[in-house]
Amino acid sequence: MLHFIIEITYTAALPEIERALPAHRAFLQAGYDRGLLLMSGPQTPRTGGVLVARAASRAELEAFLHDDPYQTGGLAGYRLIEFTPVKRQPLVEGWVDGS
Repeated sequence: MLHFIIEITYTAALPEIERALPAHRAFLQAGYDRGLLLMSGPQTPRTGGVLVARAASRAELEAFLHDDPYQTGGLAGYRLIEFTPVKRQPLVEGWVDGS
């Protein structure tokens, strides 16, 4: 498994983001259900969001993110940062190892 931090940067005004938020969160739930996402949330200050994700390939993750309502609505940009989780808390061991 490959591991990623995804930085989402809003390119639309906050009222537009708010209108898309329920659909965005439903989309994220699908990522949790598939085991792609570990955590997500808005940045402080609220200029975007952050996801912690894993996938078999970068292409798989990019394909998943392509369907995000923020993406399909042209509301945000995405930066994928691949990293290797060498050290971690034991409570996330199974997720990191893909088990």
